[in-house]
Amino acid sequence: MDYVEIGQVISGFRERMTKLALFDPLYELQRKRQTDRQNKPLDFMELGLLTLLYFFEQKLMRNNKAGVKDLAEFLQKVTGIFIDLDEAGFEDLARQITQVFRPTTGKKRDFTFMNWESGQTEHIYISILKANAFDLKTNTQYYTLDEDGLELIFATKEFYTEFQLSIHQLVLRKQLEKGEFEGALRQINEMRIDVEALQERMVKLEHELKRNIVSEETFGRYKGLLEDIYLRLHMENEEFEELREFVKETKDRVQAQTVRQADQRPYELILRISNELEKVHGEHSVLFHQSMVLKSHALGAAQESLYYTGLDSFNWDQDIASLIFSTPLPLETMKGVIAPFLPVQETKMWSLLTVWAEQNLLEDSSGQERDDTFLEIGGDSEEYRYQSMQKKLYKHLMELLLHMMEELGQVDVNAFIQQFKVHEHAGLLDERAFYDFWIYLHQRSPLRAVDTNTEHNEEQATLLEDMYVLLGSRCLVVIEQQDIIQVNDRFSIQNMLITWGEQDDNRT
Repeated sequence: MDYVEIGQVISGFRERMTKLALFDPLYELQRKRQTDRQNKPLDFMELGLLTLLYFFEQKLMRNNKAGVKDLAEFLQKVTGIFIDLDEAGFEDLARQITQVFRPTTGKKRDFTFMNWESGQTEHIYISILKANAFDLKTNTQYYTLDEDGLELIFATKEFYTEFQLSIHQLVLRKQLEKGEFEGALRQINEMRIDVEALQERMVKLEHELKRNIVSEETFGRYKGLLEDIYLRLHMENEEFEELREFVKETKDRVQAQTVRQADQRPYELILRISNELEKVHGEHSVLFHQSMVLKSHALGAAQESLYYTGLDSFNWDQDIASLIFSTPLPLETMKGVIAPFLPVQETKMWSLLTVWAEQNLLEDSSGQERDDTFLEIGGDSEEYRYQSMQKKLYKHLMELLLHMMEELGQVDVNAFIQQFKVHEHAGLLDERAFYDFWIYLHQRSPLRAVDTNTEHNEEQATLLEDMYVLLGSRCLVVIEQQDIIQVNDRFSIQNMLITWGEQDDNRT
């Protein structure tokens, strides 16, 4: 057997294992060992299937309040003559089965298997039951069948999930032809559940479409999947239209028969069938429209996203340069590789019109020089506001530093930071300006009050004038230390020791 045949045999291995994983909770129930009061063994697998049928019936009846006690009462009515248990025993039995279908942790069941198609160990997560509602007064949790639970129920009827609705439509037509109106009404309820399950799948598919398309291959696979869904929904929609006409004809025929008969129940049932069918058809029409939107808009958006993702991930050295220099390509092929990345041919030309065009003169007719400079930033600019804030911050930090210096004689940055952490402005430790202050002190050491009239210190006189005024005649000397202070996750700074230097007695 060659490799191609082996690939065909194991194709779709994960999807087949997914179908088998649905039955894993039932086999787990089968492994349970428990007896009733007469020491008769209990078959948990059969009781688990009865549980699924019970919740499926509640879903058909649109009953959203089905809990463990209700399930225990149902199991007691069905199996009470065969299983010798009291009410508490049946309730414990129902709770055990419910916990297998829906673990107490709230997480989905994990089914691990070896995918021989991909050669990797994979996980499948299934959810048979899901929480539906909760009654605070009675502290009761209610459950309903999840999507996987519906698939498990339908899998026991031996037909594929994709064709459930089509099969129900065929069965409904046969029941209407035979006059089985009660069974037809139940069939419509099952069709409604199929439509709801399809709606949930459509939402999940839309999310997967936006999240998983990372290559042209996956895009093609999702595109084919959406086309198949659209065709199937289109055929189902046509069948709904034919069923509507058939129900209308059946209603007219039953109405004519009811005039001659005293029994009005068949006509009442066909009216209910007509109303329920219209509701299901309306929900299916919405789903059909949603598939068209998903096929056109979402698929197009995913394709565009894939295009821009390719642009962002393009690497010239890897995708072009390595191909050119590492692969011996013929000259013709080399031209084809390089041509898309070459610039369009440009020819530099000049025109006489540019010579005679209006010139940018620096002097007007009056002989005065034209002002062609840019406007300077005004006092209310963003830069001016930042300088004002920095000026206030430096003055505040200098006040705190000098206060500690007067008490201790000398201060290192580490001690200052530890004391500043309990300060009302401790949030400044997360700002760059706090550390710029210490860097400035280190660069300007020794620091003395400067002469604000000198041209050399003009910037200091304007921006840091208030900070230098606080020094008076004193002098600060900054000495580097060996240790590094890790203030937070963002900032670290080398420790410094600040001491007093020689005073300037000429400064008053």
